[in-house]
Amino acid sequence: MSRPQHIQIVEVGPRDGLQNEDVVLSAAVKAELIMRCMRMGATRIEVASFVNPKRVPQMADAEEVLAAVGPAPDGVAHIGLVLNERGLERALATTIDEVNLVVGASAAFNRANAGAAPEATMTEIEAMLPRARAAGLATTVTISVAFGCPYEGAVAPEAVVALAKRAARAGADEIALGDTIGVAVPDDVRVLVSAVRSVANGAALRCHFHDTRNTAIANVSAAIEAGVGVIDAAVGGAGGCPFAPNATGNVATEDVAYLLGRSGLTTGVDLEATIATGRWLGSRLGTQLPAALGRAGGFPGSQTDG
Repeated sequence: MSRPQHIQIVEVGPRDGLQNEDVVLSAAVKAELIMRCMRMGATRIEVASFVNPKRVPQMADAEEVLAAVGPAPDGVAHIGLVLNERGLERALATTIDEVNLVVGASAAFNRANAGAAPEATMTEIEAMLPRARAAGLATTVTISVAFGCPYEGAVAPEAVVALAKRAARAGADEIALGDTIGVAVPDDVRVLVSAVRSVANGAALRCHFHDTRNTAIANVSAAIEAGVGVIDAAVGGAGGCPFAPNATGNVATEDVAYLLGRSGLTTGVDLEATIATGRWLGSRLGTQLPAALGRAGGFPGSQTDG
């Protein structure tokens, strides 16, 4: 596959970037973060997670955040993460534009994350997809721990492919591969992307990388060279997973935008605005976030609009 010339960055900072932080931001600050992401040029933004607030208290105010932000303007989509039917009901009662339905590739992780076996979660997803589509929502199925599990270790590519095949048959618009604990290397990415594409039935492919072992930016490059046109990233490199011990932040939006812009690809993301937003978010969280561009800044000649 030839690499796409335009890469869509899905900004996951307001959801995955915040869900594992010790500091719980108010709905008003989360809404401000989402507005700043839109001003950066992000056109798809994960804004909320419709999950049990007792399990992920950082995401307890999903409805309040969406009410504060209001409907997405033309050309922008707000995405909500959903794990089960109850979460879908909550999402459908809001102004959300897309739902991201998640299943873990390993039994142990999916039970920790969703309280069920992958088979049961996938069956529920197959029932939720038609409901979401009937409501006019775009749909993504994310296969988390697709490259490795914190409890079981290596994950067989065949297990990921089987879940992807079911997602495609059920009508998912997009299939995302999540390196939830940051164990993948570029060769893993190339192999799994190729295998999943063979069963995707035309669904778009998307990748989600964490930088736990400092390989995320290399994996982004490998995914794009393998033909993936959609990449998740979190402003500042914030984030982690409450159910994945030692999993650190997502690959940083500003670092991805810099890589792609200097490589002659477009993203529509304003690099300087993204750096400023990452620094702003770090100040709200009381820490310096790990984005390299947040520390070093850009470089003369780098594209402002990646």
